[in-house]
Amino acid sequence: MKILHTSDWHVGKVLKGRPRLDEQIQVLAQVVEVARDERPDLIIVAGDLYDTAAPTADATRVVTRALSALRRTGAELVAIGGNHDNGPALDALRPWAESAGITLRGAVRESVKEHVITGTTAGGEEWRMIALPFLSQRYAVRAVEMFKLTDAEATQTYADHVARLLSVLAAEAFADDTINLVTTHLTVVGGAMGGGERDAHTILGYAVPATVFPGNAHYVALGHLHRAQTVPGPCPVRYSGSPLAIDFGEAENTPSVSVVDVSADRTAKVRDVPITAATPLKTVFGTLEQLAALDAGEAWLRVFVREAPRAGLREEVQEMLPRALEVRIDPMMLPEAAATRPSARAAGRSAGELFTEYLAGKGHDDPATRDLFHRLHGEVS
Repeated sequence: MKILHTSDWHVGKVLKGRPRLDEQIQVLAQVVEVARDERPDLIIVAGDLYDTAAPTADATRVVTRALSALRRTGAELVAIGGNHDNGPALDALRPWAESAGITLRGAVRESVKEHVITGTTAGGEEWRMIALPFLSQRYAVRAVEMFKLTDAEATQTYADHVARLLSVLAAEAFADDTINLVTTHLTVVGGAMGGGERDAHTILGYAVPATVFPGNAHYVALGHLHRAQTVPGPCPVRYSGSPLAIDFGEAENTPSVSVVDVSADRTAKVRDVPITAATPLKTVFGTLEQLAALDAGEAWLRVFVREAPRAGLREEVQEMLPRALEVRIDPMMLPEAAATRPSARAAGRSAGELFTEYLAGKGHDDPATRDLFHRLHGEVS
């Protein structure tokens, strides 16, 4: 069978105050075109359909239309909730999804069978899937209680809980003569961060070893890390990555979807199909003179300016580079003494004197900034 694996759409994401809904529509339209060209038997959307747990009406419209368009390609479609999604809100859409022929799982439920999806391809290949939405640490304890684990098992770590849940589900779902699949949304140890993930859900107690996945799985379709990559494990474990760069930290990623060919008696073969519809993100460095000569095309820019800090510098850069969404001073331009300077003693000194000393310590001794401070301080006091 052929699978199209995608994740981390983050519809509704705003980049430095700029909405990107038009770009997200174009990206998802290209994903639909890839599905039409590839004609997969199954499409997996492995979480983070939205960027926020309270998506706007426009974001909801984009996601539901994209899911409907993917289903109309003729493929079976399974989508799960990620850590950015509101699981119960996704589950509230299940009546719509079921009427459209879409399998949607937003949150972990009490019944094991809720998370076991089965199907048969047009060619007669039977597949079975564990669909496990994002599981928070707090909910992991509740989940193990729902699955009636022992007290000893309930006091184990997050990774232990995930491993136990997957083991219970695999025992229910997998068979020797079927294509056995897993989709979930989490961080696997050894995976490379894409650059725009939510740190609280990628590090420390949320990272699990690849050994949590059953060895008889033919393919594990992951969401959460935004860089397309395969993680070593007891079975093929894969992040499809995001189909567009979510933030400037992801500018070096190659947005794509994964196309997987797999059968019950053959190792999964994966290839990436690039998604190019989004506007590129680019980080540039330079003096004002160097930036003036820059041709960045249509990319959105993060600019590190190699000039001494002064009032109005940001506005000069943005007038020069209208597509600069973020302007910062290059850290190389800040004096090393700024990090180690002694704290100013406030006793007997005016706010203006303290602020002037602060600016000097930061290498930002600019008269216009001092004048602005004095004026604002005078107005409020």
